Amino acid sequence: MTIVCESEDLNDYLIATAEVDYNEQSIADLTATLREEAVDKVDFIQKAFEYVRDEIHHSWDLQSNRVTCNASEVLQYKEGICYAKSNLLCAILRRAGVPAGYCYQRLTLGDTPDTGYCIHALNAAYISELDRWLRFDARGNKQGIQAEFSLQEEKLAFPIRQEYGEIDYPTIYAAPHPVTIETLRRNTDCLVMYQHGLPQVL
Repeated sequence: MTIVCESEDLNDYLIATAEVDYNEQSIADLTATLREEAVDKVDFIQKAFEYVRDEIHHSWDLQSNRVTCNASEVLQYKEGICYAKSNLLCAILRRAGVPAGYCYQRLTLGDTPDTGYCIHALNAAYISELDRWLRFDARGNKQGIQAEFSLQEEKLAFPIRQEYGEIDYPTIYAAPHPVTIETLRRNTDCLVMYQHGLPQVL
């Protein structure tokens, strides 16, 4: 699949927003630590991805009722669904000057179409050394889900099954899609939101 940028201006993928609040001290400190540990920019991007994937728990996996949204909030509580985790990863990367954006998939909520559909969020970052964008999914690995950082091929959490009506949207958005943020803002119980309140289309 050919991915396309919503904006041709890389600066649009470096902006701090209410959700990508990378000027918060906690995010600044974490970014500085990850940069110190990295040998180069590509290694930093991988470390940032793996931190959010492994150290920030998916709220559904925890069976947690907490709803997080802003990057600093996700970092504070160490949990969030994919919409929230993508905000944190985007914030860490942008804090370090790495252009980063949002990508989306339409997936079945369960294993089959009769369970309904939901929008899933992941990230993309521009790797200047390679002059290309790379997508990765920090949702969090568990049995049956194994997302990895790879320069050779995408290793996302969920392969698209077109026969089930699933969609891999090609756009890299500069800001989180409004329907995802509205979902996080209007819900107070993550488990209820995850089962009954996730958007089905962009």
